Amino acid sequence: MLNIVLIEPEIPNNTGNIGRLALASGSTLHLVKPFGFELSDKRLKRAGLDYWKHLNVVMYESKEDFFETNKNEKFAFFSSHGTKSHWEIPFEDNQFLVFGKESVGLDKNIIKTHSDSLYKIPLYSKHIRSLNLANAVSIVIYEGLRQLQ
Repeated sequence: MLNIVLIEPEIPNNTGNIGRLALASGSTLHLVKPFGFELSDKRLKRAGLDYWKHLNVVMYESKEDFFETNKNEKFAFFSSHGTKSHWEIPFEDNQFLVFGKESVGLDKNIIKTHSDSLYKIPLYSKHIRSLNLANAVSIVIYEGLRQLQ
């Protein structure tokens, strides 16, 4: 099992799709406030369809709350500022895979503090700067499952 962490997600459709992915992959979804939407948002429910009620979701009031609660866990962080590819992650069962908000990604303090465990998904075109958050999470989760099996 893997843990998907969304720090301050902003787009309900992405969070709903990632929730569906978490359920499909046997992962736990961790949501760190503040959110850019209400959990009752129809777009969140629509993207997650009727699966949301089966999903294992853990919510945190802040980044500080999340990191304090999970201080002894194994992490991998994702940013376009990473220097190592997601293929280099030494995946472990119960690992926390941490993604930032859609507009700006992870904040600079998290990037600096966790630079040794910062990864990126390679992009092969100079015409884009990032992938959609739900797509990025999908790529990483299924690479992790592949390595763990």
